[in-house]
Amino acid sequence: MSQEPTSTQRPSEGTGSVLVAGASVRSGSPWDAARAELDGLPDGRGLNMAYEAADRHAVGPSRDHVAVRCLGRRGDRIDVTYGELAAASSRFAHGLDELGVPPGELVYVLLGRGEPLVVATLGTLKHRNVLAPLFPVYGPEPVRQRITVGDGRVLVTTPMLYRHTVAPVRDRLGSLSHVLVTAGTEPLVSPPPNGTIDFDALLTRQSSHYDIPPTAPDDAALVYFTSGTTGPPRGAVHVHDAVVAQVASAHAALDLRSEDVFWCTADPGSPAATTYGVVAPLVLGATTILDEGDLEADHWYSVLEEEGVSVWYTTPTALRALRRAGPEVARSHDLSRLRFVATTGEPLDPELSAWAVDVFGLPVHDTWWQAETGGIMIASPPSEAVRPGALGRPLPGVDVAVLERNRLGVVTTAPAADPTVAPPGASGELALRTGWPSMFRAYLGDDARYRSRFVDGWYLTGDLARQDEAGYVWFAGRGDDAIDSAGHLVGPYEVESVLLQHPAVAEVGVVGVPDPAVGETVAAFVALRPGIPASTELEDELLGFARRQLGAGTAPRRIAFAKQLPHTDAGGIAHSLLRSTAVTLAQRPNDGPQA
Repeated sequence: MSQEPTSTQRPSEGTGSVLVAGASVRSGSPWDAARAELDGLPDGRGLNMAYEAADRHAVGPSRDHVAVRCLGRRGDRIDVTYGELAAASSRFAHGLDELGVPPGELVYVLLGRGEPLVVATLGTLKHRNVLAPLFPVYGPEPVRQRITVGDGRVLVTTPMLYRHTVAPVRDRLGSLSHVLVTAGTEPLVSPPPNGTIDFDALLTRQSSHYDIPPTAPDDAALVYFTSGTTGPPRGAVHVHDAVVAQVASAHAALDLRSEDVFWCTADPGSPAATTYGVVAPLVLGATTILDEGDLEADHWYSVLEEEGVSVWYTTPTALRALRRAGPEVARSHDLSRLRFVATTGEPLDPELSAWAVDVFGLPVHDTWWQAETGGIMIASPPSEAVRPGALGRPLPGVDVAVLERNRLGVVTTAPAADPTVAPPGASGELALRTGWPSMFRAYLGDDARYRSRFVDGWYLTGDLARQDEAGYVWFAGRGDDAIDSAGHLVGPYEVESVLLQHPAVAEVGVVGVPDPAVGETVAAFVALRPGIPASTELEDELLGFARRQLGAGTAPRRIAFAKQLPHTDAGGIAHSLLRSTAVTLAQRPNDGPQA
């Protein structure tokens, strides 16, 4: 039953180029309204993300407006105007010409939050190469895997990241020809390895003017890597036309405007950092903040206050860290210019939402999207009251359904092969009707996996959810994280959000423990707040607390205490790692708290 959306294969230029499956994209409001905000390349040469984000502003009244404000670890502060950003990214595009990099090839970026990140991003897009951001927190092996998947020849990184992350696997990266290294406080190595290029020196000798070649809306632009729970990393390919959905969602979900100072705290290797930390705010003409500082409460509150941040896009994990610091730290700062707060990366639980309202005096708006969707699909609209615990409603132009799944986790179909839509309030797999502009067009080198994500015009997200009669979507967990206990499908998030309401709990991850009688029982791994010791009495208290609110069929039967829980790159709980621990847990008696 699975099939790829109706498409025709159109090869890009250059050896090793990304092949993109062109998909039919629906027209009509709001996509047409978002397109109307874009200029397109001069003389009808097409649509290019980088032109919309920098060059068109550089030739207009916004030329001297601050596009990017970079905050360094040592307190340094660099403002980059739209005119300066257009010039620097043009130099990078010329640099790719000098290196002989053909359009269509991947350019990998392994950088921290700073000016080179934005320059490399936009310069890559101008040159019609495909940007592949990587997480700076990756170790050598994850970097090697991702560069290998895309046959990467070009990497932009820092001296420190090169030494710790790239150098250990450089001899296993046969495709990597050019490593552009930014300025650092220490030399790279002595002597520099072959193929290592000084990023600043390369740009200095280039022209600040670059005529962007014709760019088709369905030319490949971005690759977002997503790990999943099994198999190698998947590279979700997006095209330049994705900018249409990025603009529309920035308006509809983040209430972002040209006069805003915007701060997206996502890791620079994440899809959120590229889509909403760089592209969307620049297209809209706002000022976007890039802060190199660590997540420390007084520092983050100081950024909000001193930079006059008006729209803040962060994560529930970050909010929990601020909560642990106590409300007094927040109240020592003037946050009056902050008018809109939203989160991404994991669902926002009601207890954390209530804390944020008390501290910031503002509701926090949850958003839902994936690397594959290329932009926010579901959110709590700025104009509506937030329903704590709900992801929100589909954005205008996004069609959502909850599809029924059988006990094997497969979406069920009617005799006519159409997916069976679950009634309001019933759980199933969250699916999106294909055809939004930022829908991914391929997985790098894995057409079979790509096709498996679609069934009869629906994209299967792999997330479990339910939708109420008012259209609000309530997250229940990842489909592959679902727990089948005696025929009852339990979503981990539903259990986690309840346990997080207990005053002793800092974080919680819920997984299934193998059980010969019922298939799986629900187990919770709990990290306690500072100063609270683990005990058998507290375990019993938490089990009773959950049972009272969730009922016997959903509540956990086991609780194991941990000093800290593993996290994914996006900041959520790494359930796949907890599941491996749960297998060991199932093999021993339920003998009280664990270390």
